[in-house]
Amino acid sequence: MKGIKNKVVVITGGTRGIGFETVKKFLSNGAKVALCGSKKETVDKALEELKGISEKYEVIGFYPNLLNPKEIDEMVDTILEKWGKIDVLINNAGVSDNKSIYDQAPEHFEKILDINIQAIFNCTKIIAEVMKEEKKGVILNTSSVVSLYGQKTGVGYPTSKFAVNGLTKSLARELGKDGIRVNAVAPGVIETDMVKALDKNIIDAISKTIPLDRLGTSEDVANAFLFLASDMASYISGEILSVDGAVVI
Repeated sequence: MKGIKNKVVVITGGTRGIGFETVKKFLSNGAKVALCGSKKETVDKALEELKGISEKYEVIGFYPNLLNPKEIDEMVDTILEKWGKIDVLINNAGVSDNKSIYDQAPEHFEKILDINIQAIFNCTKIIAEVMKEEKKGVILNTSSVVSLYGQKTGVGYPTSKFAVNGLTKSLARELGKDGIRVNAVAPGVIETDMVKALDKNIIDAISKTIPLDRLGTSEDVANAFLFLASDMASYISGEILSVDGAVVI
């Protein structure tokens, strides 16, 4: 992909599922990747798997608390010492939830917003400062199809993803003058390990709501991130790109 080779890319939530597939996609296109996870064990496991795929990959791992700006600062300092720049930030870390409002304590709702919004704000604020110095950069956020339609239960998750969209569009307008593009990818029903564990009848029923007649793959979403980070998307900013097979909610 044009404009990806030798780019320095930070990917949060990069140890499994969509995040890990995105890490592999950027590495295979010649990028240098700082992979972030929530635990040392999962980060080490991901790095070991990547090493098994190719010894040529330039990748380092971190497990900062994304709600602690000091830990993000320390990670960024290490990345800059090693590679001297940050070209792309992919805010992929997050949690899903479908707990009914009747069963949901206020602190549970707050935790969802912290992980899905506050963490994005913290990473973006710190890394945008780095990009501003270079007068260029790309920030990509993981939204969701529920940010467009809501969901039948679990108000915290769609609320957080609606906020991701607002943050994305607003930052695109604010940071454009600094040469920074901001977009989001909104996946639909993706064939992750959690979905694969469902009964086949449930999966078939879900597939019938999708005009393309199949579930999405992590690679489908990773390809969207790759495109939006590339030079081919150099005039695209403030967009929420749905990757959902035209799902009918």
